[in-house]
Amino acid sequence: MVYDTQIVIVGAGAAGLSLAYRLAAPPPGCRPLDVTLVDAPPGPLRPPERTWCFWEQPGGEYDDVLTASWERLRVRGPDGERLEGGIDPLRYKMLRSGPFERLVREHTPGVRRLEAVVEAIIDLPRGVEVHGTTAEGGRLRLRGRWAFDSRPPRALPPARTTLLQHFRGWFVRTTRPVFDPAVAELMDFRTPRPATGLSFGYVLPLSECEALVEYTEFSPTVLDDAGYERALRHYTGEVLGLPGFAVTAAEGGVIPMSDGRFPRRAGASVFRIGAAGGATRPSTGYTFAAVQRQTRAVALALGEGRCPAPPPAHSARARAMDAVLLRALASGRVDGAGLFTRLFREVPMERLLRFLDGGTRIREDVAIGLHTPVLPMLRTVAELPWLPRRTTGAAS
Repeated sequence: MVYDTQIVIVGAGAAGLSLAYRLAAPPPGCRPLDVTLVDAPPGPLRPPERTWCFWEQPGGEYDDVLTASWERLRVRGPDGERLEGGIDPLRYKMLRSGPFERLVREHTPGVRRLEAVVEAIIDLPRGVEVHGTTAEGGRLRLRGRWAFDSRPPRALPPARTTLLQHFRGWFVRTTRPVFDPAVAELMDFRTPRPATGLSFGYVLPLSECEALVEYTEFSPTVLDDAGYERALRHYTGEVLGLPGFAVTAAEGGVIPMSDGRFPRRAGASVFRIGAAGGATRPSTGYTFAAVQRQTRAVALALGEGRCPAPPPAHSARARAMDAVLLRALASGRVDGAGLFTRLFREVPMERLLRFLDGGTRIREDVAIGLHTPVLPMLRTVAELPWLPRRTTGAAS
C-alpha cells in the first residue's frame, strides 16, 4: 500500500483527532489539504475509551457531544472542610473519547483513514516517508510533505523532577439518589496520603444516581490492580459512604508530570503534537485544552502555507512555576493537600482555573503565589538551577 499525501497524522488520540478535525475545515481564505490519519489497529496499541476534562466558556465547538458540564466545583480538605463555588463564565466539561471520535469522523469525510502500526517516520529532502504494517501483515508506505506524530513518547526527556499522575475510576450506578448533578467534586483530600506526593478523590456526577468516581495519586510509582481496588473501595465506602452500587465501566491511566523539555520537532518535516509535544500541563496533568490551542495554530499555519511547527503549549513562565511546584511536592517540602485546599479557599475558583490553564497575567500569578507557603517555595526556586536533569526511563 503506497500513498502520496500532503499531511500525515500518526495516532488518533485527542491530538491526532483534533488536528484532523481542524484540517478538514480550514479557516476562511486558507487552502484545503490532503490529509491521511494513521491509527493503530485494534489491540494493545490502541487505547480503550477514555475521558477528557477541561474548562472553557459555554458554546465550545464540542459542546454537542459532551457527556456533562458543571457551573460549580467543590474541593474538600483533608479534615473534611468543604469549599464550593461557581466558576462563571467558565464551565467544567467532560468529554468521552467515543462521542468525540464519532464527531470527528462525521466532520472529516475527506480525510483518508488507515490502520497500521507505524514503525518509522523518515525525513526526506522536502517531505517525509512513513512506514508501517497493517493488521493483515501488509506493508504501508506513505509519502507526504509534513508528518505530525501524536503517539506517546517512548521515553521521557531528562528532567529535574518527575511525578506520575496515576488514577483508576469507576462509573457507578447507585440504588438511590446520592449525587448532586450540579456540582463536580474536583479534589477530595480525605484519602490516605502516599509517602511522596499526594492523593485525592474525584467525583463527576452524571445524574443523582450515576457518577464517575476516581482515585488519583501524584507520586513516583504506580499501584498494582489490588492497590487501586483497595483505594476505590475505601473512597466509595469509607469516605463517600455510597449505598449499594454497581460498577458499569472502569478506566485508568498514567500521566507523566515532568519539568523535562519535550521536543516538538523530530525532523525537518516531522513534528510531535499533544502530550508527546509538551501539551500536558506539568502541575496538573490536564492536556485537552492545550491540544486545542496547539492544533489550531498548526492548522492555521498549514492553511496559510507557513511552516507548521507547533508552538509551545504553555508559556515559559507557566513551565517555570510548574517546575517549582513539582519539586516542592516531590521533596516533601510542601504538603500538597494543604496547598491546594488553601488555594481553593483563598483564591476565586474562576481565577484559579485560569491560572492553572496559563490564562492569568503576571500580576495575578504573583498574587496567587502569595497564597502558597512562600518560604518553602523560595527555597525550591533557589535549589532548582543546581539540580541535574536525569532520565527516568520509559513513558507510560
